[in-house]
Amino acid sequence: MPQKTREKILTTAEKLIMDTGSSDVTLDQIAGELGLTHAALYKHFRNKQALWEAVASAWFEREIIKKIQVSNATSKEEQLHDWLWLFVNAKKTAFNTNPKMFALNTEYIDSNPRALRKVLEGAYKEINLIMDYPTDDFDKSELILAAFAIFTLPNFKDTWNDPDYQKRFEMLWDLIQKGI
Repeated sequence: MPQKTREKILTTAEKLIMDTGSSDVTLDQIAGELGLTHAALYKHFRNKQALWEAVASAWFEREIIKKIQVSNATSKEEQLHDWLWLFVNAKKTAFNTNPKMFALNTEYIDSNPRALRKVLEGAYKEINLIMDYPTDDFDKSELILAAFAIFTLPNFKDTWNDPDYQKRFEMLWDLIQKGI
């Protein structure tokens, strides 16, 4: 039951963000929508920051990580290339199609290095799986993903729709490919 309540809180918070067009939704608004007290939310989240991180993390996993599917019929390097291309495009699509949740993700995840690292664990695991790296060591996968930060970090979002986007991606891929 507590997990269901937690999921309802996350769903309601995201819905309110979409409805209001702002990440300035209050805990009172979320509690009111669910018929809970403000204090009841703290049984599931230690503070507002933790709630927003959980909302943004769930959105990121659902809208970005889970949408990436690559064929395993190609070499590991080709699979990694394709996965990275799909990843950066999923992030770009999220920015272009859902700016409200993208803004929340930026505020609570991308601007918080520890939260970002935790959210990206799913991506690191996928890279490790593709490349047959040890499943519990994210050093290499983190560095690979960091190399593509210009295609994923919100500070660079204004360049994501530039005509040379794919060309720049391919140039970066060519640069790092030999090192993977």
